[in-house]
Amino acid sequence: MRYEERAKLTVVKVLVQLAVLVASPVLLIAGAPIRRRYLRYVYRDEAPQILDKERGRVSAHYFVVTNPVLQWLCWPTESLARLIESRG
Repeated sequence: MRYEERAKLTVVKVLVQLAVLVASPVLLIAGAPIRRRYLRYVYRDEAPQILDKERGRVSAHYFVVTNPVLQWLCWPTESLARLIESRG
């Protein structure tokens, strides 16, 4: 999507927020592995950039990665995973 397409960007933001809220029970239980796998997919070598300032484009993945509610919902399992990794 282009930066100038404000209506599309707003719709994507709302849909991402809605999807995160619908998936919140799953994210509270297994958020860390899901988020890590998603981030590996988004930032893989052959993937297009999620934010391309030179071309004026932004991907829907940008709104997922930067969503504070998603980060907050994944926090409990993320901290638990760090605790287990540090003891192992």
